[in-house]
This record gives sequence, structure tokens and C-alpha cells, in this order.
Amino acid sequence: MKKFIKNLVNNEKSAAWIFILPAILGTFIFIIIPVICSFSLSFMKWDLLNPPEFVGLSNYKIIFSEPIFIKILINTLVFALSVSVLGVIIPLILAAILNAKIRGSEFYKTAYFLPFITPMIVIGIVWEWIFDPNIGLLNTILNIHINWLYDTNFALPALIIVTVWKLIGYNMIIFLASLSGISQSFFEAAKIDGANSVQIFKNVTIPLLSPTIFFVVIITAINSFQVFDLIYLMTEGGPLDSTNVLVYAIYKNAFEYFNAGKASALAYVLFFIILVLTLIQWNLRKKLVYNEE
Repeated sequence: MKKFIKNLVNNEKSAAWIFILPAILGTFIFIIIPVICSFSLSFMKWDLLNPPEFVGLSNYKIIFSEPIFIKILINTLVFALSVSVLGVIIPLILAAILNAKIRGSEFYKTAYFLPFITPMIVIGIVWEWIFDPNIGLLNTILNIHINWLYDTNFALPALIIVTVWKLIGYNMIIFLASLSGISQSFFEAAKIDGANSVQIFKNVTIPLLSPTIFFVVIITAINSFQVFDLIYLMTEGGPLDSTNVLVYAIYKNAFEYFNAGKASALAYVLFFIILVLTLIQWNLRKKLVYNEE
């Protein structure tokens, strides 16, 4: 037995399979099988108690015929687009500033990154207090009275603010890591040519960072479409479904309405939306990414 194991390990291909086998099994058991099962469930009616009943495309027909679905879809798109734009532009500007080695840059890097590693339950509780219409810090500082989380016009923007605030540090660190890999000769050459800071940022920094920007945009967009915990903690989809998004609707249908078939169908609608948008972004990379062939 020992000789067999020794010969197996000495064989490079066999050794490679031994090392990657746990990852393959984990992927197959916890990702591939659930994906297949959930796709099958999207064509069934199941209340988690009785045996599943095949209903064909009925779940999808019900979803697209409900007026609430359009509202949920718009909320999801607005949220994802806003976070994808603000969650990239703000960290990019901050990274460019901190990369200039300003005084206290290490402190600012730590301060901006702390929200990303803070548990979402803590963030939800703190920001609920900040947005409180009566004793909230935000209304007190601005000397206004807005029912941030209880007004259909302000609830979704409030969640966007919190999400962008949490993402800033992570995306900023990615941009800083890429900036550190850019040769300073590019910036020095631009200064010699008479370019100011704004021109250097626009014509040198952004083109050279475009591969990283493209990566951050895709990752941020995908994560934004999958938002759930913040909405569950702060608004529960309200008021009047103004903050209800696709992932929260999946949760409600599966675990509150006990309609696993419809929840699975919503999950694959979300999957298709993310897939289409990612493919569009990927096909645009040659136009958006510098020196992409």
C-alpha cells in the first residue's frame, strides 16, 4: 500500500489530481449540484412541504406578468448602476490623491478600509441611527428633517450611500496596488511636457489603470446586483417596495411565501441579467481598456 501511494505521488499528474480533488468535489457538491437542482425547481411548484409539482414555464409567466416585478427590476438596476458608478469613481480619485504621498496617507488608507471589514450588522445598526429622522446625526448636521429610510424617495438613495461608503476602501486599495505598479517615468514625462495634475490624471493615470478599472467595474456591478443583507437589516424592502430588489424578492418568495419554484425562477432571471451585462462589458473591453488586443 505504501509503495502504491509512493508511486502515485511520484507521478506528477496523479499528484496534481490528488491535490485538486477536494476543490473539485467541493465545487461539484456545493455549486454544480445546487445550480442544477435550482434550475429544475424553477419549472416546478413547491411549498417546501409537499412533493414538487411540474408546472413548466408558469413561474416565469407569473413573474413577468406581475407589476411589482417591474418595480423590483428598476430598483435593482438603479441600485447596481449607482453603486457601480460611484463605487468606482470615488475610490479612483481617492487612490490618485493618496498615491501622491500626502501627509497622513497611511492613516487615511486604514480609515477608508475599515468599513469594508466591519460586519454588515454593525453597519446597518449604525447607519439606521445616522438616518433616524428625529435624533439622527445626518439630519442634525444638515439641519434638515428627512425621513430617510421611511420615505419612498430617499430610502433607496440612503442604501446606495451606505453601500458606496462600505466599498470605497476595498476598491481604493485595488487601485492603489495598480498605481504602485506604474512606472513613475510616465508621470515625470507628462510633467516635463507641461501637463498639470488634472491632465496627468485624465491622460496618463486613467488609460494606464483602465484594465484595473474594467475589473473593478465588473466585480462591483455583479456584487451590486446581489445586494441583500443591507436591505434585510435596514428597510426589509420598504417603504412600499421602494427598496425591494431581486435577491430580497428571492428570499421573500422562498422563506416567507414558501414558493421555492418562483424563487428559483427569479434567481435565474437575475443570473441572465448579470450574464448579459457582463458579456456586454466584456465585449466593450477593446474600446474601454488601453492597449487591449
